[in-house]
Amino acid sequence: MQIILLEKVVNLGALGDVVKVKEGYARNFLIPQGKAKRATPANLAEFEKRRAELETAQDEALVAAKAQGEKLDGLMVQITRKASMDGKLFGSVSNVDITEALQALGHEVPKSAIRMPEGPIKAIGDQPLKVALHGDVVVGITVSVLGEQ
Repeated sequence: MQIILLEKVVNLGALGDVVKVKEGYARNFLIPQGKAKRATPANLAEFEKRRAELETAQDEALVAAKAQGEKLDGLMVQITRKASMDGKLFGSVSNVDITEALQALGHEVPKSAIRMPEGPIKAIGDQPLKVALHGDVVVGITVSVLGEQ
C-alpha cells in the first residue's frame, strides 16, 4: 500500500515521503495514529496545500522535545523495591514505574518513550536507559534501583 507520511517515522521516512508499506501496518497503526494517509491523487493535493502547516508543527514538536531532553539528559531516578539478600527484586521495575518516578520529579514522559532493551529491571543497582522523546531526540538517564528488606 502506498502512503504519504504526515510526520517523520523512524526507519520509514520523513514528512511528505510517499512510501510503500504492508497494508496491516498502514491500516492498523500509521493511519489511525494520524502519521500517514493513503497516497491518492486527492490526498496528495491536500497534503501539498497543508505542507507548510505540517512542517511548522513538526519543527515545534522537535524544539519542545530538545528542550525537554536537555532537562532529562543525565538525570538519575531512584526507585525502591523489596529485594532478597542476594540483590534480586521481588518483582521488577518496568517502564511504567520509571514514568511515575519521572513524573514525581516533574517530567512528563510517556511510557512508550522509555527504551528498555533488556526488558524490565530485576536486580538492585544502576541501569543506564535511553528515553526517546522524538525520532531525533534520544537522551540517556540512569535508573538506580535500591533494595529494602
